[in-house]
Amino acid sequence: MLTVENLQAGYGETPVLFDVGFSIAAGEVVTLLGRNGMGKTTTIRALMGLVRPTGGSVAFEGRPVAGLPPYRIAQLGLGLVPEGRQVFPTLTVRENLVATAAARFGERWTLDRVYAFFPRLAERRGHLGSQLSGGEQQMLAIGRALMTNPKLLILDEATEGLAPLIRAEIWRGLGRLKQEGQAILLVDKHLDAMTRLADRHVVLEKGHVVWTGTSADLAADQTVRQRWLQV
Repeated sequence: MLTVENLQAGYGETPVLFDVGFSIAAGEVVTLLGRNGMGKTTTIRALMGLVRPTGGSVAFEGRPVAGLPPYRIAQLGLGLVPEGRQVFPTLTVRENLVATAAARFGERWTLDRVYAFFPRLAERRGHLGSQLSGGEQQMLAIGRALMTNPKLLILDEATEGLAPLIRAEIWRGLGRLKQEGQAILLVDKHLDAMTRLADRHVVLEKGHVVWTGTSADLAADQTVRQRWLQV
């Protein structure tokens, strides 16, 4: 579904990514791992067209997408849950969900289905984005991305700053999405939860991919955690 090869990108004259490559198959869950500042968010921004790649290639379902504007990449089936949630603070929950909704690829996600997936959003549908808790805002950000009916769902810092109970609810939701065959690219700091969910992991260090493997591989190789994942 997604193929990234030798991806390079940065900000102005400052390079951040030097050699990033990985792939995601349909229905697969893949994580980007690494300490802060290693290039995970920049990789996601480059995939979505928010940062223009300076080298390498990105293909989605066989079509080159590097350099396309973000709205075209989204139309092809990539849905983003950005770091910091970025919900519209002056729109209601319902308005947030329908603002970028798109009936495509069979229209698997509708308002009613998002409300059933996250009942808290149904209860708060008339509240403004600014009136929601952090956990509710994250549910809304995920619901908003699902309303675009994405083929690949990308989450940057999926549970950052959330209370344990809300975090567990988010992980359960992502587990249900995986069971339904949703392809997911995920960034988060909770390694144990990610190893339970994901099929494969990609470790970044200073803009390079330094390790890839399955959850079983990661559990068996403690040097990966010690060398590249511990702060």
